[in-house]
Amino acid sequence: MATRGTDTPVQDARNNRRSRGGPAPSDATTPNGSNGGGVRGNGHGNGQGVAPAKGEAHAAAGGGKARTAASNGASGRAPNTESEWDRLSAGGRAEVEHLLEVLKAVKQGDFTVRFAYHKDGVLGRAGELLNDIVGLNEHMWGELVRVGKVVGQEGKMHERASVGPAKGAWADGMASVNQLIADLVAPTNEVARVITAVARGDLSQKMVLEIEGRPVRGEFLRIGTTVNSMVDQLNSFAAEVTRVAKEVGNEGKLGGQADVKGVSGTWKDLTDNVNGLAANLTAQVRSIAKVTTAVANGDLSQKITVDARGEIYELKNTINTMVDTLRSFAAEVTRVAKEVGTEGKLGGQADVKGVSGTWKDLTDNVNAMASNLTVQLRDVSKVATAIANGDLTQKITVDVKGEILQIKDVINKMVDQLNSFAEEVTRVAKEVGNEGKLGGQANVKGVSGTWKDLTDNVNGL
Repeated sequence: MATRGTDTPVQDARNNRRSRGGPAPSDATTPNGSNGGGVRGNGHGNGQGVAPAKGEAHAAAGGGKARTAASNGASGRAPNTESEWDRLSAGGRAEVEHLLEVLKAVKQGDFTVRFAYHKDGVLGRAGELLNDIVGLNEHMWGELVRVGKVVGQEGKMHERASVGPAKGAWADGMASVNQLIADLVAPTNEVARVITAVARGDLSQKMVLEIEGRPVRGEFLRIGTTVNSMVDQLNSFAAEVTRVAKEVGNEGKLGGQADVKGVSGTWKDLTDNVNGLAANLTAQVRSIAKVTTAVANGDLSQKITVDARGEIYELKNTINTMVDTLRSFAAEVTRVAKEVGTEGKLGGQADVKGVSGTWKDLTDNVNAMASNLTVQLRDVSKVATAIANGDLTQKITVDVKGEILQIKDVINKMVDQLNSFAEEVTRVAKEVGNEGKLGGQANVKGVSGTWKDLTDNVNGL
């Protein structure tokens, strides 16, 4: 395994002076910390170094021997059995094996490994640079993961990846990622801004189809066009519904219909529902207006027949009941008036079922009028009949007012004059005819016309 982290103890390495014939020195300690060094752990975090993989080392050694033998054979020299690998010290071999392991880990996407190199070893400088490269990759990987989580999962749109110590293509790559986030966030923010405005009832906002002077393209253009089309349809729908509501509700212009172009789905259903509402109200209100106009014109044959529900249904029933009541009232009043006024049948009374309030008062007043006329006319008739029968003792005594009072007074005065005339004529006739008193004259006060002529004729006789 490759060593992870930079704070692991370094691996022992031997120097490579064996190739120059010098004795192999004792184990050296790899510097730690500033050189980014570390050693491959044993899986328990104790930081102890491990020997190179024997298989790979032997393979490398075998390959070197084969190449050396082939070279010597071709040149005619005696074969030199010592290969390049054999000339490496044990420390050099360990460093090469460790390098292979680190490269394999990096290839597999593990940027936590570090190359534990010997400061004076063959790969000392290369190991330091390799660790720097792996560190830059680890930083980029960490930033990409962090930004992906913060922006993508937590929704923090203003977060960006940190370039850190990177330069050149590393910095350009991180800048490109940040630009990608910005390019993704800008249309999203625009969509959120417009949708928030729509949710608040502000239909004046639309998506800007360019970012930093650059027109949006592809899916962003499609989304922006769709959102703007939605806002346009909502505007058109709201304007038409407002117009119809204003015409029907405020201005009383019935028959208005909303005309929203290019809508479908729910928007078409809403438009159709609004138009259905306006059409139903128009039919119902016009039917009510027709019946009430007919009532106002004295036509009680009309009734509301339009289909209605709820409160409109209750209003329909109320108006139809009113028409029935008026028709019944009119029929009864007409009957009583005809009986009393035309046919001379006194005593008639209007009978209107189920009336109350003003209608009951009107019925009671009509009946009271008929009753009063009956009493008064019957009293007049009684006195007139008595006079016709020669009975001058009767007078009209019923309580009356107005012109009926004048008639009562005239008839009662007539009865008084007839009484006076009859008494005077009887007195004169009795004095002259029975008692033989000649020269008597009838004295009837206040008579004129025929009554005066009769008096004068009696006196002349």
